[in-house]
Amino acid sequence: MNKVRIWDIPTRLFHWTLVLLVSVSFYTGLNGGIAEMDYHMLCGYAVLACICFRIGWGFIGGKYARFTQFVKGPRAVYTSIHQLFDRDSPSYPGHNPLGALSIIAMLAILLVQAITGLFSNDDILLEGPLVPLVSDETSRDFTGIHKLNKWLIGGLIVLHLTAIAFHRIVRNERLVLPMINGIKKLDIKEPPTLLRLEIAKGIILILICSALVYALVTWAW
Repeated sequence: MNKVRIWDIPTRLFHWTLVLLVSVSFYTGLNGGIAEMDYHMLCGYAVLACICFRIGWGFIGGKYARFTQFVKGPRAVYTSIHQLFDRDSPSYPGHNPLGALSIIAMLAILLVQAITGLFSNDDILLEGPLVPLVSDETSRDFTGIHKLNKWLIGGLIVLHLTAIAFHRIVRNERLVLPMINGIKKLDIKEPPTLLRLEIAKGIILILICSALVYALVTWAW
């Protein structure tokens, strides 16, 4: 077995940053309060920038972060389902085809949550930065979606944690540690990566995404 670097630094930073932002967003959104909602909105902007980053990184990032590496067709998903309870079946270096569906779903619903939040309001004091661009009725519709969608996010988080526990208990695979140190023990070899180029690409991409989100949320003002 070889120690193989699977997850690049930008992917790992994205993952744990998103965990933090979503956790704070849930707390502030459910707890309420003007100060809390200010942080809630800031977290929403940051989540939007992160999701935009991950979409872009899925095309220009490291080998196992690219969508072409783990987003597969129905046959591959079917095969991965059959391999779940077979401890002797080989482990996928990155996301398996079934897990890829969860990743795409999470990115999609978080994108919906961030975008609808820009147009949402509480009919009292707080409103998203793009509310002036739509009618009151449309804003209420976005607000309704925003409130409902948070439970879909919660459901996917539970599913994600369940999958992590399943792989650890049933398949004896550690998924959390590799997302911290980037390393998995596998029967393959990978060439060394250019860390400076990887980090430079990540920094440039997140700066572009952050600038775009900033321009978007300040445009209506």
